[in-house]
Amino acid sequence: MISKDFNSIIELISTFTDDQTCIDHLEQLRWNSNVVSPFDATSKVYICKGNKYKCKNTGKYFNVKTGTLFDNTKVPLQKWFLAIWLITSHKKGISSLQLHRDIKVTQKTAWFMLHRIRNCFGINDEKLDNIAEVDETYVGGKNKNRHNSKKVQGTQGRSTKDKAAVLGMIEREGKVKAVKVPDVGAETLTTEILDNVKDGAKVYSDEWVGYKGLNAIYEHSFVNHSAKEYVNGDVHTNTIEGFWSLLKRGIIGIYHQTSKKHLQKYLDTFAFRYITRQTTEAERMNLLFANTEHRLKYKDLVK
Repeated sequence: MISKDFNSIIELISTFTDDQTCIDHLEQLRWNSNVVSPFDATSKVYICKGNKYKCKNTGKYFNVKTGTLFDNTKVPLQKWFLAIWLITSHKKGISSLQLHRDIKVTQKTAWFMLHRIRNCFGINDEKLDNIAEVDETYVGGKNKNRHNSKKVQGTQGRSTKDKAAVLGMIEREGKVKAVKVPDVGAETLTTEILDNVKDGAKVYSDEWVGYKGLNAIYEHSFVNHSAKEYVNGDVHTNTIEGFWSLLKRGIIGIYHQTSKKHLQKYLDTFAFRYITRQTTEAERMNLLFANTEHRLKYKDLVK
């Protein structure tokens, strides 16, 4: 098991010296000495050699990696643990180019590993409560910075031709959710906020017309940024804008750009790190290990 004071790569390597110690740790977290078949949870399980088990009802063999992000991997688990430590502990994440240099795998393998890990970050299902700040932003290059041959026409204002719209919702002193949305119209924004913010919560936003429908549902207040009003008593959106700063600095500085196809996974990753910012490295890693039963196949990733 990872020690409670685990906080460095040195301690990680000294704790997980080989694949067997990694397997023992995953089995403890996943099953806690009570092995459950991923094919039939009601079935009796037989212990076999080589860290394998057999499901009596289906006759299928499995191990602790079956049905998880580690399923069918040829990469040693110690390298997976290093990759998970790097992506969870670095505030802005890590690029596939850097990971391939750090753990000595090909860049293609590192890219696939990072996407499989990001696929496990979407664990925040609880609705926000108390005071929730909401704000929208856009992810994508600015048209004015493009070469004339690559400029996209009709991208002024809130167009999503060359960029992706993202709605952010953050509970003060609590969780954050960031969702890629097709547009920032009132219907889209209201639907997402209803899905993610509890009834009875106070909702603070800016003056964007897309939030006006919230008045009939929540105790809704806003600040008028166009009039240079950024704080009005307790009403402001500074917390969610601080999260946007982390997100955009991470994308610009580490990844440089993200495709619309994979953007939600990056949003989930930044939200996970923000939510767990007060936890230890070990607690953060174990929280992710508890949510690894999401296998992403390469063919599904690239189709």
